Amino acid sequence: MVSSEYERRIAARFATFDQDGNGYIDRGDFSVAAKALLAEFDVAARSDKGQDLYAGAEAFWQGMAGIADRDGDQRITREEFVNGAVKRLRDNPERFAEIARPFLHAALAVADTDGDGAATVADTARVLRILGVDEQIAQAAATALDADGDGRVGEAEIVPALARYFTVPE
Repeated sequence: MVSSEYERRIAARFATFDQDGNGYIDRGDFSVAAKALLAEFDVAARSDKGQDLYAGAEAFWQGMAGIADRDGDQRITREEFVNGAVKRLRDNPERFAEIARPFLHAALAVADTDGDGAATVADTARVLRILGVDEQIAQAAATALDADGDGRVGEAEIVPALARYFTVPE
């Protein structure tokens, strides 16, 4: 795949993070995502799971800003996002996994309604929809994330898959 095709795909993924659609990613987008997930799963913001999700969202924002916010204005433009992915993450999906893990871990805990350490495929699709993924794509992606076919999606399945989705060509 040529670099321009890769850059086009990464630019399209920008919208997943730009939760409020204002044309840039900022700390607020991560808070909006956390708040929406908590509302979807009826989890109180002041609960341990809620606090972990907000802390994970903040850690994710800090990691993204460190990689992509080149001008230090606490906002990531589409261009900064693409450049950050292309120059700093393309060949290092583990770095993305590292910065995303606290948020993903907490999001899975929120979606793990029975406390067994994994979310159902249906609940994983709910998480993806809340984060802005089209309903049909969310369902297909959640099903694909269930690599062992047990109907559950755990951290070991979702973190590397999300890292690949946002960092390497498909």
